[in-house]
Amino acid sequence: MSTKRSALFYAILIGAVGLVAGLVIASRFDLAPASFAGSMHVPEINSEPLDGPLDAGTFRRIAQDAGPGVVSIRTEVAQRRQGGSLRDLFPGLPGLGGEDPPEEQFVQGAGSGFIIDKDGYILTNRHVIAGADKIEVYLDDMDVTLPLPGLTAEVVGQDELTDTALLKLVARPTRALTELKFGDSDQLAPGDWVMAIGNPFSLSNTVTVGVVSASGREQALATPGRYEALVQTDAAINHGNSGGPLLNIRGEVVGINTMIVSNQAGGNLGIGFAVPINTVRDVLPGLREGKVVRGRIAVQISRQPITEELARDLGLPRVGGVLVSTVDDGPAKDAGIRVEDVITEYNGEPVDSSGELVERVMATAPGTRVPVRLYRDKKPMTVTVTVAELDLQAEQASTVATGGTPRPSREPVETGFGMEIEDLTPDIARQLSVPGGRGGAVISRVDPRGAAAQAGLTRADVILSVNGRATTNLDEVGAALSSVATGRTARVIVWRQGREVLFLISKR
Repeated sequence: MSTKRSALFYAILIGAVGLVAGLVIASRFDLAPASFAGSMHVPEINSEPLDGPLDAGTFRRIAQDAGPGVVSIRTEVAQRRQGGSLRDLFPGLPGLGGEDPPEEQFVQGAGSGFIIDKDGYILTNRHVIAGADKIEVYLDDMDVTLPLPGLTAEVVGQDELTDTALLKLVARPTRALTELKFGDSDQLAPGDWVMAIGNPFSLSNTVTVGVVSASGREQALATPGRYEALVQTDAAINHGNSGGPLLNIRGEVVGINTMIVSNQAGGNLGIGFAVPINTVRDVLPGLREGKVVRGRIAVQISRQPITEELARDLGLPRVGGVLVSTVDDGPAKDAGIRVEDVITEYNGEPVDSSGELVERVMATAPGTRVPVRLYRDKKPMTVTVTVAELDLQAEQASTVATGGTPRPSREPVETGFGMEIEDLTPDIARQLSVPGGRGGAVISRVDPRGAAAQAGLTRADVILSVNGRATTNLDEVGAALSSVATGRTARVIVWRQGREVLFLISKR
C-alpha cells in the first residue's frame, strides 16, 4: 500500500472512530436528536368503573408510576424597554451622551405539563406558553431550579377556549419517555379522590391529594362571555401547577390543572379548577394540526335553567330547552331565529341546558345544515341552520363599548327589581342607535345588590319588551314590571350595544 493511500485509509478510520465515539458521548449526555416520524398517538379514555380498594400505598403507587410522565416547563419572553441614560445617574455632569438604545430584557415563567406520546408530545395550558420565545422542558430527574438548560420544545397547537396547548420536544432524550393514560372525566363526582402533580413555585414533581369538590362547574377561562364546565378540586394547586395533570386513583389523567381561587398572596385556598380530560381529548386532533375548528350559529343563550314556572309561561311541553338572549348577524339570524325563542332540539336531539347546546354546536362541522326545533309565542316550529366556523378573535372584536347618556326630563321610576327607569327621549334613542319606533324606557340606575344587577342589566340598557309584550313608553314599562308578582320571573328584552339581549329577572 502506498504512503498516500495509507494516510487516506487511516484518516477515514480515525474519522469513523471519532464519529462513533461522538455518538456514544452524546447519548450518554442525552444529546442525541430524536426522529419524530409518524403521527401522534391519541390516548384512549378508560371508562371502566372507578372502584377498588384504597390502602396506605395507593397514593404512593400513583406518584411513583405517574411522576416520571410529569414535566416542569420554563418559558422566556423577550421584552424591549428604553435604555436609561448616564445623565440620570450623574445629573449636571457635562459631556454625557443622550438616551441609550432600547434594551432587551427577558421575563421568565414556569408551569407544568405531562407526556402523552413517546415521541415527545406534551400537554399543558395555553397560558403557560402564550407569547413565549423560548420553551424548555425538564423531566422528573432534571433540576429546574439550577441554571442548566432543559429540553427545547416547540408549540404544535394551542386553543384559547379550553386553555390547552400541545408541545413537542425538538430533541428527545435517549431514555424512554413515560406516557400518562387518560381516565374518564365524565365519571367524576364530588367526593372522588384525586391527585395533582406539578411544579408549584419551581418545586418540581410536587404531589398533592384531595377530592373532587364539584364537577361541571361553569367558569370563564381566557375568553370573556364563554364558559367551560370544569372540575373543581381541593387538591392543593398553586402558581406553577398550571398545565399539570389531575389524576384519579388509577393514576389516569382526568383533567389539566388550570386555575385557582387565591388570596392576595396568591396561595392556595382549597379551590382549584381543572379542564376535564374528555374535553381536551376532543380537541387533540385539532391541536395536532395546529388549529381547532368549531361550529357557531351566532346566538347567545341564557345560562339560567328553565323552571316549571317559566316553562308554563312559555308554553313548553316539558321543562327543558334554552332561551335565546341575543341573535347576531350569522346563521341563526339567516334561519329566522329570534330573541326569546326557546330552542328545545338541535339536530334531532333534545336540549336541556345552555352548556349542552353550546357543546353540540361547537362539535358540528362548519357548513353542516342542522334542523333546530324551537318554541315561539307558545308554538313549535323548526328551522334549518347552516353552521358557520367559530372565530374567537372576530367574536371578541365585535363587542362595542356603550357611551354615557344625557339625563331625561321626567323623574325616574322605581320598578321593584332594583333599578330605576326613565323616558327614552329621541336624543337618547339616537345616541344608543335604538331602532325607530322601539323602546319604552332607559335604565338610569341599577342597585348593585338588586335583582336587576344580578341578572346582568346595566345603566343605559333600553327596555324593548316585558314578558313577550313590546313596550313603547315609560308608563307601559312601569306597568308591565309592576304586574309581575313577587317571587316570579320577568323576561325583559333590552337594546344594548346595537342588538337585542334577553334577561331573566326574579322579583324579590
